[in-house]
Amino acid sequence: MLENKDVLRAEALRHRVMMDPREEDPDGACDIFFEAVKPAAEQVVVTYWPKEKEFDPYAILEQLLANGNVCGLPVVQKDSRVLKFARWAEGDALEDGPYDIPQPVVNDETQWLEPDIVIVPFLAFDRYGTRLGYGGGYYDATLRELRGSKAITAVGVGFAGQVCLFKLPKEEHDEKLDFVITPQQAHDFREE
Repeated sequence: MLENKDVLRAEALRHRVMMDPREEDPDGACDIFFEAVKPAAEQVVVTYWPKEKEFDPYAILEQLLANGNVCGLPVVQKDSRVLKFARWAEGDALEDGPYDIPQPVVNDETQWLEPDIVIVPFLAFDRYGTRLGYGGGYYDATLRELRGSKAITAVGVGFAGQVCLFKLPKEEHDEKLDFVITPQQAHDFREE
């Protein structure tokens, strides 16, 4: 199955490179996110910093911060697939982490968060809540660990053009998304 996923990843990356994000109005996903997910002000929400042509969740992050939510970004740990999340707000310093993805600067003042809502990137998703990631297993391991200690909501955000019309292969370690938000609509997989 791994070989099949590698082929799908290569195709999804090729497809995303050819997409024009302006055709989908990425900021439109912000209103849809708040209507569907309904984050409460006391909930901790973590997201990601986009890489290359990934969907940019910044409009959602900006609105969360304006609403008073505590927000964070992932920090890759050495020798672990489980991500940690450091509190982040506009103006806080970032540094290049592994894979050249900006992440919060870690020091003695870093506030580590236990998220209630995790916004997750993907290469593709299907109509069953399965996401195709980059193959590192970071988000699957992280979601599994978080779900082992508390109820969380996993929300994929991306472009409608990233939907896969067939069922993606799913392995035992793959974690299902609760929602996928695109600029056109919310897909709710909680009842699947």
